[in-house]
Amino acid sequence: MARTTKSLNPTQVEKAKPKDKEYSLADGRGLLIRIKPNGVKKWVFNYPKPFTKKRSNLTVGTYPDVSLARARELSEGYRALLAQDIDPHEHREETHQKKSEAINTTFELVARQWMEIHATKVSAGTLANITRYFEKDVFPLVGKLPIEQLTAPKAIKVINKIVGRNSHEIARKVARRMNSVMTFAVNAGIVHHNPLAGIRELIPATRVKHQPSLPPEQLPRLMKAIRFSSAKIATRCLIEFQLHTMVRPGEAAEAEWSEIDEEKGVWTIPAKRMKMERDHIVPLTPQVLDILETMKPLSAHRKFVFPSNIDPKKPANRQTANKALRDMGFTGQQTAHGLRSLASTTLNEQAFDHDVIEATLAHVDENEVRSAYNRAQYLERRKVMMGWWSTHIENALAGKETESTSNVLEMKKA
Repeated sequence: MARTTKSLNPTQVEKAKPKDKEYSLADGRGLLIRIKPNGVKKWVFNYPKPFTKKRSNLTVGTYPDVSLARARELSEGYRALLAQDIDPHEHREETHQKKSEAINTTFELVARQWMEIHATKVSAGTLANITRYFEKDVFPLVGKLPIEQLTAPKAIKVINKIVGRNSHEIARKVARRMNSVMTFAVNAGIVHHNPLAGIRELIPATRVKHQPSLPPEQLPRLMKAIRFSSAKIATRCLIEFQLHTMVRPGEAAEAEWSEIDEEKGVWTIPAKRMKMERDHIVPLTPQVLDILETMKPLSAHRKFVFPSNIDPKKPANRQTANKALRDMGFTGQQTAHGLRSLASTTLNEQAFDHDVIEATLAHVDENEVRSAYNRAQYLERRKVMMGWWSTHIENALAGKETESTSNVLEMKKA
């Protein structure tokens, strides 16, 4: 018959006196208390290690800091681990290590790790902006905070500071980047959940400042001004290229020959150069291909389609088109970015599918638009629409009306 150990009671533990040599009082189920000659009383859990069954001792705590009831509670937790073949001593060491790492793993440390990885996905300019925003507004407030202690209210204090400067767009960008850092931390196993998933929704909406844009009926005036201006040929080509492709000024100015497939008639702008951070495919019309042919000898087979006048190894300045439009007399009437609005207004007035227009402008995820069509149908719709737009631009210069075709009619809303 197995010998049973009589459980201790609080009085026995309290009144246990020290002796010349250390001795122990057993409570049962592996828990015992050791009384040292100096009077110190320590709770110990004696257990067989998983697999080897070698006996081992684990210090539970010192009495009276750890009461009898608490010592029993802890020892039962250790027994539960043993039932799963987990060594309680190793488990405690790992837990302490993780807590120590968590305390030393600050938000700034993880954010900079995220930036290193993200550097391959965005342009150097975008990365520089992210770094500047974080160093100016984020790190001073929460940079030294252990990342597991970062909460939505603490992050919102950072965002509100930026909003207080009326920098709502920067606030939205910072909120999105902080959320991305926390998602990275979750995926890396640094934290268990992301508390910042919804903070962008708390940023007050602001009225969008629209770029000056001519009404559609003044497109002929614009085209004649571009074609007969004193601007350099490359600058005129840059403006027309952007007008035909409907991309942003920076996306056009920094276009690379390696991104263009003339045989397939497409230009693929990589995600790192896109505002929405997704690859963007631009169908190239015959008129755009003619512009590219004009630029080939002017760019002298360099990396960029529109090289800088100052340093041909670099792309044209993003403000080149804006300056040229001002010199043509369009100050306050038409900007380079406003060319997109001119295209959008015209195409919407012609009743082209609004979703396809928005995807062409890279305002929405192309995958969302494709959900309504298969890939081939989607690309065909964009090609037809952009073909009509290029023809319309060409006709505006020649003083002709752009007639609808059966293909174009299929593009219009029912």
